[in-house]
Amino acid sequence: MTARSLRKGANVPVDAAALRVELVWSPGPGVPDVDASALLLTSAGRVRDDGDFVFYNQPRHASGAVAHLGKQCADGLTSDTLAVDLRSLGPEVERVALCASADGGTFGHVPGLSLRLLDASSGGEVARFEMTAGTETAFISGELYLRQGRWKFRAVGQGYAAGLAGLATEFGITVDEPSPGSAPPSPAASAAPVPPAVPAPGASAGRPGLGKGEDRLPPDMRARLSLRKEQVAVSLRKRGAEGIVARVVLVLDASGSMSALYTRGVVADVVERMAAVAAQLDDDGEMQAWTFASRPARLPDLRLGDLPEWLRLHVRVGQLALFRRGRRPKGLEDGQIDMRTVGIQNEEQRVIAEVRAHVARHPASVPTLVLFFSDGGVHRNAEIEQELRAAVQEPIFWQFVGLGRSEYGVLERFDSLPGRQVDNVGFFAVDDIGAVPDQELYDRLLSEFPSWTAAARRAGIL
Repeated sequence: MTARSLRKGANVPVDAAALRVELVWSPGPGVPDVDASALLLTSAGRVRDDGDFVFYNQPRHASGAVAHLGKQCADGLTSDTLAVDLRSLGPEVERVALCASADGGTFGHVPGLSLRLLDASSGGEVARFEMTAGTETAFISGELYLRQGRWKFRAVGQGYAAGLAGLATEFGITVDEPSPGSAPPSPAASAAPVPPAVPAPGASAGRPGLGKGEDRLPPDMRARLSLRKEQVAVSLRKRGAEGIVARVVLVLDASGSMSALYTRGVVADVVERMAAVAAQLDDDGEMQAWTFASRPARLPDLRLGDLPEWLRLHVRVGQLALFRRGRRPKGLEDGQIDMRTVGIQNEEQRVIAEVRAHVARHPASVPTLVLFFSDGGVHRNAEIEQELRAAVQEPIFWQFVGLGRSEYGVLERFDSLPGRQVDNVGFFAVDDIGAVPDQELYDRLLSEFPSWTAAARRAGIL
């Protein structure tokens, strides 16, 4: 297999059955020690028990499928290695999260941090992922995951400020609390996983209350929204951003290649899940929205209480596929967009410019979080880069999410582009967003926004 250098969110098929996973960095004075670890996860995104965590204190899984091999130093680099035999994983295991923890500092002080995926038989490099970090003390570097019977590797690069214990707890590992004066907690080796962080329906302790208009939602949608709001709150708490307030803007790709995602209900599900982000972050219970293809179009504001009708008018009506075939609509209801005027090709830079202009015309006392969904086909890289570089001094964070295609161009390279006062862009891609559990989606969606707000305040942008 030809080695691939991956960017954050990218994925590659894995044909090798046995793998070596090497976490590599440059040691030196003041550089924290780094440890590799792995979590064996079910389709629910959780361990079956604490034995599914392989790390320095529990170096071998009972199945023999995953083992922690330890550290080596060579050519001025240090590596910590895991061995993964995909053939030995039980049928319940659908993901292996490849993690790391820093002892004695943060990953921002670890130079040259990268993950190498090697074919254990040939020694050939399958993929490489070079990572950047800040104040995080734990990291999900990448993941091996099963998709339609075939294993793939995804470059994740998601950081946690709560350390290895905090990362492990999220996936169901029991963590012993330290006694006064003792060392920091480490993952336990007991048999009982902790319960999910989200309380069961009907529980009230710590759950966000009903916002504006939420009481008008159908009971099942209201229950989903309430549960998801708490999951958003959990994601923010992990990053020390509990209580943060922001204006939320939704941008939806409506180009021709997206029509299947609309007709299958994928986009409607995305909108409902993003409504929970607005419900938790935005104190007025509303979300501004745009759609775009060749040209952008402003959609009516999404008010939480109107979510079912908003979805019917702007997502579920099948309008996109109908207009793509050139048929003339019999009539548009109030607020509906004639999609023939929007076009069919991706022109991201135009909608980015329009959202920037809207924020400039309507300043707010809180930052703006733009949730931007596209299935790829990005081609005007220079124009997009120019727009987003110009937006660095604006109180806007741009979170791009790729929906399974490719050619995301400058969007997936922005994390590594130099010459910006703050990093104002986040990006990740998923093969099938409907298969990503809510908590994982919110964790990835909000992984960079809190650190941007802190950096933007230090820079005087907020």
